[in-house]
Amino acid sequence: MVTATVPAQQVKIGPTQLLINNEWVESVSGRRFETINPATGETICTVAEADAPDVEKAVQAARAAFKGGEWPKMSATKRGELLYKLADLIEQNIDELARLETLDNGKPVHDSLGDLGLVIACYRYYAGWADKVQGKTIPINGPYFCYTRHEPVGVVGQIIPWNFPLLMQAWKLAPALATGNTVVMKTAEQTPLSALRVGELIIEAGFPPGVVNILSGYGPTAGAAISRHMDVDKVAFTGSTEVGHLIMEAAAKSNLKRVTLELGGKSPNIVFADADMDLAIEGVHQALFFNQGQCCCAGSRLFVEEKCYDEFVAKAVARAKRRTVGNPFDANTEQGPQVDKEQFDKVMGYIESGMREGAQMLCGGTQVGDRGFFIAPTVFADVRDDMKIAQEEIFGPVMSIIKFKDIDEVIQRANNTMYGLAAAVWTQDISKAHAIANNVRAGTVWVNCYDVFDAAAPFGGFKQSGIGRELGEYGLQQYTEIKTVTIKL
Repeated sequence: MVTATVPAQQVKIGPTQLLINNEWVESVSGRRFETINPATGETICTVAEADAPDVEKAVQAARAAFKGGEWPKMSATKRGELLYKLADLIEQNIDELARLETLDNGKPVHDSLGDLGLVIACYRYYAGWADKVQGKTIPINGPYFCYTRHEPVGVVGQIIPWNFPLLMQAWKLAPALATGNTVVMKTAEQTPLSALRVGELIIEAGFPPGVVNILSGYGPTAGAAISRHMDVDKVAFTGSTEVGHLIMEAAAKSNLKRVTLELGGKSPNIVFADADMDLAIEGVHQALFFNQGQCCCAGSRLFVEEKCYDEFVAKAVARAKRRTVGNPFDANTEQGPQVDKEQFDKVMGYIESGMREGAQMLCGGTQVGDRGFFIAPTVFADVRDDMKIAQEEIFGPVMSIIKFKDIDEVIQRANNTMYGLAAAVWTQDISKAHAIANNVRAGTVWVNCYDVFDAAAPFGGFKQSGIGRELGEYGLQQYTEIKTVTIKL
């Protein structure tokens, strides 16, 4: 049940203006929009609303910082030191940032703290890479000396989502800054507050003016203006596949800017009868319900071998019924509200679709409490591949359990989707594990685990789940241009 939540007044609210050229400014239009506490439906505060003129100002500031001033003259070692300093400042303010994230996003505060651990690790990981981005010498034919340089792409537009605001900000900013780019970042309109607060810490860390510019605003206005801007050299986006198509189109029609996309998913999570059943039950539960089901890589197509199907369904339902839904500031809460009314309505629509198409709803399916956007953990059994809940990304706490017979069949069915972000397999047979890992078309495959992330391990999707990779050494490749230099000896 939902308990009382922490009032907004008890959480420190940081800046609500736009960060352009290391200054906090109102939007050119003067418009502001409300950001909502999803646990109560109440307004937290209003935030400056960026539009095309604000994007223009931010891009000009980023271009000036890239071409002149301190940033292009700064050594790679110094860039790394600034990233280390930013990580330290985030760590020093970790409790404040976690509470702000929970207030604006609705995720349980212990999950926000977990996110921040990954945030800090990401900045430190790329701080260490800053002075290790190196080219090669190449032995070519003739009396020539040939070598390559890795140079920054330039001004980078970055558009981040609302499900992991601080973490997605780190995944975008850290490699871009480590490689010497300047950034214009648009936050999600649902969750602008924590990213703006980090903007204060970026200034405090000593980043020069114009290197990082942070705009709060809407996708069709500010986001679209970044995507089509002729002086933005690259755009990086995390969000829906639908919007990813729009960004690619805008990039192609403007200046052919580089594009990296981390998009939607409908990830297969495959359980064989020989799996450690207790481990698998808890693993698939967290794989789906973590972060209120609002994960692009959620294990939302749960394939269970028919030999253990009935036992597994019964245990999965029992675990879902034990899940605690309520006040995200309560240490015992496992699940908070969906991020906003729009997302709440979308998820409830999928639940209605599952019942209408004949899936068996075994628990959940209702709102929890009388305010806020809480949805009871919902489990459907007897789900068919052609059902809407098995085909489309729900982005909510709705588990769809699908029966399969053998490994060849489940590989074919797992791949029968336009997505390819992640997958998992639960088995004690190493041959089955390798067969799934080798044959399921997904950017990440977990074996007997789920949602294991590390700044050193690349993440991204096959097919319409995206282009390019984030994290690890592979993440650096998205933010540099390769230049070949050949000298006659």
